[in-house]
Amino acid sequence: GSNCCFMAEAYLVETAEETSGRMCVNTEWGCFGDDGTLNDIFTPYDESVDEESSNPGEKRFEKLVGSLYLGEIVRHALIALTAEKALFTGTDISVLKEKGVFTMQHVLDIINNEDGTTEVKRVLEVLGLQPSERDCGRVQQICRAVMGRAATLHAVGLAAILSYMCQTRDMETLMVNVGVEGELYTGYGRFEEILQSVSRLLSPECMATFLPSRDGSGRGAAMVTAVALRLAAQRRVVNEVLAPLRLTHADLEKVQALMRQEMEKGLGKHTNATASVRMLPTYVTHTPDGTERGDFLALDLGGTNFRVLVVRVAEEGISMASEIYVIPASIMQGTGEGLFDHIIDCIVDFQTKQNLMTQTLPLGFTFSFPCQQVGLDKALLLTWTKGFTASGCVGQDVVQLLREAARRKQHSGLQVVALLNDTVGTMMSCGYDDPKCEIGLIVGTGTNACYMEEMRNVGTVEGDQGRMCINMEWGAFGDNGCLDHIFTHFDRVVDETTINPGKQRFEKLISGMYLGEIVRQILLVMTEKQLLFQGRPSAKLQTRNIFQTKFLSTIELSNGLALRQIRTILSELELEASFEDSVLLREVCQTVSLRAAQLCAAGLAAVVEKMRENRGLDQLSISVGVDGTLYKLHPCFSHNLQKTLKDLAPNCDVSFHLSEDGSGKGAALVAAVASRTASAEQ
Repeated sequence: GSNCCFMAEAYLVETAEETSGRMCVNTEWGCFGDDGTLNDIFTPYDESVDEESSNPGEKRFEKLVGSLYLGEIVRHALIALTAEKALFTGTDISVLKEKGVFTMQHVLDIINNEDGTTEVKRVLEVLGLQPSERDCGRVQQICRAVMGRAATLHAVGLAAILSYMCQTRDMETLMVNVGVEGELYTGYGRFEEILQSVSRLLSPECMATFLPSRDGSGRGAAMVTAVALRLAAQRRVVNEVLAPLRLTHADLEKVQALMRQEMEKGLGKHTNATASVRMLPTYVTHTPDGTERGDFLALDLGGTNFRVLVVRVAEEGISMASEIYVIPASIMQGTGEGLFDHIIDCIVDFQTKQNLMTQTLPLGFTFSFPCQQVGLDKALLLTWTKGFTASGCVGQDVVQLLREAARRKQHSGLQVVALLNDTVGTMMSCGYDDPKCEIGLIVGTGTNACYMEEMRNVGTVEGDQGRMCINMEWGAFGDNGCLDHIFTHFDRVVDETTINPGKQRFEKLISGMYLGEIVRQILLVMTEKQLLFQGRPSAKLQTRNIFQTKFLSTIELSNGLALRQIRTILSELELEASFEDSVLLREVCQTVSLRAAQLCAAGLAAVVEKMRENRGLDQLSISVGVDGTLYKLHPCFSHNLQKTLKDLAPNCDVSFHLSEDGSGKGAALVAAVASRTASAEQ
């Protein structure tokens, strides 16, 4: 018979549950052509063999190439040519009428003889035939044609498989070893030569090396067993390493309950100081309703670059113009006066370019640093982060520092009406298009959330009418130890090596700044346990923060089609990676990013469930404005977050909207809403 198997990408094997790694697929290619696709190459001799077989119409390809049938094909050809008087003229060929009389061994004896026709004559005479010299030559020619076709068709099938493997692995060149067994391959001296030349002709991108198999049924079965045992042992160790990162539904429900508990503490007047989730009032009391109109300025300061924008809110929509300005390190680390003077200089430059110097426009200021907000336009800087150390600012009102700089620069046309962080801006920018958007979520380098809370529940602010947006600062959730039960060894190592150990612990489980480093720590442990890279870590892999979080997106996106990209990433880290290494690396990345999405969902579930209960609803319909590179660019994060949220908060129908420029457009909309509500009150 004839058959072929090969290692296919598991995700392409739709009949199997396994989707990672590769799986050996038994093609059973002997049945190829049973649907009639090979009818055009079937000869009358092949049809006769098929009709006389025990399974007519089945195993059609095998009947063209299998050793069981080649002798029969030759026999029918000899009978037909004798009838045409091209062979055995005037001699008795009744022996050829007997099925099975001409065997595969007869064919091999005839074609492997290079010494003229002596051996051919001997074989035919043993069969009871009386061949002439011409008969011997023609019989040898027929046998070679039948055998050559069989070898060629084997090569055609193999070429199809090789090309498929190369394509599905996204490789320019495939180098592969092919184990071969069977009497055709070992018995016919030119079989390998034909296999090699034809498969190379049809699949030039593939380099196949043929290796004769020794006792595939016995030794091969033992090897399969040995490999299975090795993989099972390896899988046990992999599962042990990754188990602490794999959270159950009960684990996530506990995180949700703890977040709710910390939220309540953060909102309480007397418990706020001990809460890990600070629940800071933003003094934003309304979301956009679509009636906002006018021109507004926005500032976005959150790093070494900052932006100045003018945002026009009109009936037909929102239009923006902006410019990016650099803050030199000397100013970031100089005096507060120098920093805010520089900001005013940039605002003046922008207004001049936009012909806005004669107008006094309401300004929204996105200030992405920890602040204690005491009014919509009044916020005390708690501490600098992100490399800023400008003196004389901590403990001061940021808006007042900006106003004082404007006075020093004699810029009287500056009307700062609101200061906010990027999370609030994200909610507001989506809220203009969807009035149901009352939650903002950032999942990027860092993570945070805000939402509209009932004023009656905000114990840190006077008044109980209406709602107020609460900046949760949930990155610090767990800083009081309440999440220690889900912190793994890898998380603790990452935390200890940051500039703020013990702080922002929830953020260190979720955000883009840390996921790559968590993966790196896992890879080091797995390499030490001989699970990866043959137990040899490169010097680069031992470098902190060398494994970037963007690698996770690339690796998880490449579901078998871009393993070359995984190998490229690993080669940049000076790691020699096998296919199995690449598959295991993907599993590690998937585990870390899934946990991040699940924890984010647990936090969000606490928020939406609280909002539902606040409003006395059986079912809450709400929207979330989202920003951040992890949410936007990671191929699975948003899906995993939304799926987990649905599981944890089944009574909440939550929609997600990607924010368009929450820091800029959102800041302008806060200013616009503040102006609208102020006008309404007047």
